[in-house]
Amino acid sequence: MSETTKRKNDPEGLKKRILAGALKTFAEFGMQGARLEQIAEHAQTTKRMVVYHFVNKEKLYIEVLEQVYQAIRQHETGLNLAAMAPEEAMIKLVEASFDYHVSHPDFMRLVCTENLLRGRYITQSERIKALNKSALDLLEDILSRGQQQGVFITDINTIDVHRLISSICVHHVSNRYTFNALFSPDNTEEESIRRNRQLAVTATLRYIRKAP
Repeated sequence: MSETTKRKNDPEGLKKRILAGALKTFAEFGMQGARLEQIAEHAQTTKRMVVYHFVNKEKLYIEVLEQVYQAIRQHETGLNLAAMAPEEAMIKLVEASFDYHVSHPDFMRLVCTENLLRGRYITQSERIKALNKSALDLLEDILSRGQQQGVFITDINTIDVHRLISSICVHHVSNRYTFNALFSPDNTEEESIRRNRQLAVTATLRYIRKAP
């Protein structure tokens, strides 16, 4: 059986290739600058097949948003944090979140694109809202266990902790070129990753720890 025939008989495989191609294209050119022809070329298919599976660029973009948020949430839930002591679990979560952002720059570019669009498309997806509930649930469990054990402060908001972690992880990726050029031009990429990864852990623990 030829490769072309295999692809014709594998609609799910084609959809995955289209989504992967769409992620690369949206991350590079933004929602408004991306063209379906470019996405089709990445997926080694035709614009007609892209439209057949996803109707239009807007619907495809929303599905890509759903896919990238599902991926990061699955990554978090796979860390088995409930089996760890609260402080150990928090360190693991922060480090894993930082590493994920570093290793998935297209995810960050897509988030930046959606913010430039003022959240026009993410607000249309009930699935994304449901998916992201797991991020707060994981964090809430760690904080609650730490509070019960007397190691974390009680006057704390889960969303604030999530915002703190996210802010450092996102800033490292989204502002890496401007920040490094202005403030740390002599740092290697490895040094910047090491310092900012540790900063994320230290800042989070200092924010939530109960004073001795």
